[in-house]
Amino acid sequence: MLREVIFGGQSGADRAGLDFAIEAGLGHGGYTVKGRKAEDGPIDDPYQLVELPAAPYPVRTKRNARESEGTAIFSLRADLSGGSALTPSYACSVRKPVIHLHASSRGEVDAAAQREGFIASNRIEVLNVAGPRESKGPGVYEFTLEALRRYWRERH
Repeated sequence: MLREVIFGGQSGADRAGLDFAIEAGLGHGGYTVKGRKAEDGPIDDPYQLVELPAAPYPVRTKRNARESEGTAIFSLRADLSGGSALTPSYACSVRKPVIHLHASSRGEVDAAAQREGFIASNRIEVLNVAGPRESKGPGVYEFTLEALRRYWRERH
């Protein structure tokens, strides 16, 4: 059963994972870059992130994949770019399950992929939420937050 969500703290999908965890009463955390940097400014202190010393974004991404029991990547499009495109290979390199949930033409998460039972079938208690920053996928925050809320409602 899901008990914690971790993320890197960037705007967009990461931040939606954090806000979902707080809203659902789950633990939250993860690793972020030195200076708690995000595209919209420093990440607020209440977000329980561990700041990595002098670590670039790829190190943060790898650490979150390693420290979780599985990774869910959320995006609006089927293709991934930047750090989001590297995340599946990072997760696989540390033998952690990964799923990519993206919007359909109607802007909703693919219900079949969601019902696949990724979290339950992989016995994930600590989930790494990843995906593009908001500037690379405007609307990805809302999409991710709603997908996570729907998952929670269907299982509780």
